[in-house]
Amino acid sequence: MAGAAVAQPDYTPPTNEPGPAVEKLYFRAFNVDRAPLDLAAGEMDLYYYNLKIAAARQLRDQQGIRLYEAPANTLSLILNPAPAPEGQLNPFAILEVRQAMQRLIDREYVAREIYQGQAMPMYTPASPTDFDYLTVFDVVQEADLRYDPEFARAQIADAMTAAGAELVDGVWNYEGRPVRIKLIIRVEDERRDLGDLLRTALTEAGFQVDANYQPFAPAIQTVYSTDPKTFGWHIYTEGWGRGSAQRYDFGAINSYTAPWLGNMPGWREVGFWQYENAELDELGQRLFRGEFQDQAERDEMYRQMTRMGLEESVRIWVATVNSAYPVQAEVEGITQDIAAGPRGLWTLRTAYKPGSDELTVGHLWVWTERSTWNPVGGIGDVYTSDIFRQLNDPAVVNNPFTGIPEPFRIGYEVETAGPTGTLDIPTDAILWDASSSGWKPVGDGAQAVSKVTYDYSKFFQAPWHHGQPITMADVLYAIQQSFDISYNPDKARIETVIATTSRPLLQTIKGYRFVDDHTVEAYVDFWHFEPNLIASYAVPSSVGTPWELLYAMDTLVFEQRRAAYSDTAAARYSVPWLSLVLDRDARLVRRVLLDLQNGQTFPENIFTVPGSESMTLVDAESAVARYEAALEWFDERGHLIIGNGPFTLARYDPPAQFAELHAFRDPNYPFTPADLYRGLPE
Repeated sequence: MAGAAVAQPDYTPPTNEPGPAVEKLYFRAFNVDRAPLDLAAGEMDLYYYNLKIAAARQLRDQQGIRLYEAPANTLSLILNPAPAPEGQLNPFAILEVRQAMQRLIDREYVAREIYQGQAMPMYTPASPTDFDYLTVFDVVQEADLRYDPEFARAQIADAMTAAGAELVDGVWNYEGRPVRIKLIIRVEDERRDLGDLLRTALTEAGFQVDANYQPFAPAIQTVYSTDPKTFGWHIYTEGWGRGSAQRYDFGAINSYTAPWLGNMPGWREVGFWQYENAELDELGQRLFRGEFQDQAERDEMYRQMTRMGLEESVRIWVATVNSAYPVQAEVEGITQDIAAGPRGLWTLRTAYKPGSDELTVGHLWVWTERSTWNPVGGIGDVYTSDIFRQLNDPAVVNNPFTGIPEPFRIGYEVETAGPTGTLDIPTDAILWDASSSGWKPVGDGAQAVSKVTYDYSKFFQAPWHHGQPITMADVLYAIQQSFDISYNPDKARIETVIATTSRPLLQTIKGYRFVDDHTVEAYVDFWHFEPNLIASYAVPSSVGTPWELLYAMDTLVFEQRRAAYSDTAAARYSVPWLSLVLDRDARLVRRVLLDLQNGQTFPENIFTVPGSESMTLVDAESAVARYEAALEWFDERGHLIIGNGPFTLARYDPPAQFAELHAFRDPNYPFTPADLYRGLPE
């Protein structure tokens, strides 16, 4: 059936071996305008970048192609609210001008004309297709943000006049000079048309608009890596890809409205001007930490944050796009996440073409100047994360149809005394103490709201891709790393954004108890009426990177100061933004690994757990074996991406816009393709 998403009830994978359905997975870059032709020519099997609307409509009637549609992309406008220098005026520093933008943009036109009916107007971080839209529906109705350009222009005029500007020949002037707005417009998709629409609306409102059309990498660099008060931009056409459904959101509403998570202008980078809103931060952190008595209170907190976000109008939501992902009709094993479509976790682990052991995935890019492969402060762009997702298994994953977290490669049991009570924490539970660089018992009388017992057996039963065992040492190092970056003042001073945005969660972790070689108890001040969210929140580590690689990177970043985890720290200290797929950066880490190997050095303090001195997690011999395996991996592969998932990264070629992944067939890997196929929602 052409152009339709059809259920495949009888999924029969081509192999029952552990690992994915195919032996090789290729990622290649295809221009979005040529993608339909390349797909028809058999150059790729599925396309991971959302098609332009006209192309999607053409493919609906094309034999041999199926379209899988999902509300996987959202559009917003981010406004720069920084105060202008003396003698200048930034309109978006004025609350009333930002609020007027809500009615200056014609969302219905965007959805109906630009996206030809394949989008829906959107007003809040919860889109009309999200579970939480029902929670905020009354807030949206009360706000009544219908398109009203005359009202918006009048509101702008009142605010600009009050700020001392005057309208001269239809253009706002301040102290004798026109007020200019720098508009950054993305060019790869319909956001170009959205930007043109916005430019016209702003011009009609009396502003001089400098439109700057940019692709992904330079646009991201201009907006998110610079100090807002330098005014490299005033407004930007944002686009967001959705990774999975979320039944009870607490992350997105914080990320898109509250400054504390680092996604609002200023980005929590030291030395930058910061958008601040203490009330939003306080309410957002309460929601994030589960500080409510029941669902009714949680929903009211969510509504209140939504109202405050609309009131502040630093981010203006425009539309949810019903994105179309084309797939060759012969491809079987597609899982359709209700939010992400086939781009979710599941599809590339189970998809295959009968008679072939390969799949080619097309994307707009495989590599850009912003594609940075490090697991601490990188892997933030969709092109990188879509590949990286195939190399590692999550501990917990959201169900693709319900949005409720569920175990993936970790088992768990939840016990809670919340919302009003507490549990006693055993005295042999521990926490990392950055001041003494060691683990300390929590002591007598410690309590927490919830306890989650995690079973890491499925992680530990198979090795890392380089053949070394996954052990509790990997869990310990990852926990220590998070706490030490946040609470060691020297490290926090270097990686400020990572430290400041991590602390609110880490403050709720009250202790860990290592029960045996595969079981950890986590004690946390977090409660939710959905117990699976407690388990998802408190995961000690998803062990995505071997400890020896994290240790080598920490040495490079914090001791040698020759690289940085985050882009802003890299810019501040004039060092590379560490990327383990780039030869230059990987060789820096290789040099550290060689030094550690030659010195038989390892962080013994991290692997010494009070009360468990008899348990040897790491010794010099096992540490050297780890270093040797990582070095051999680099010699063979030319990169240092070492994961635990169904595919290994065999080749990554930025100039060629190409990546090649090979199946990981360790006999103890816990999943076969049949275990992971989910199909389509009923």
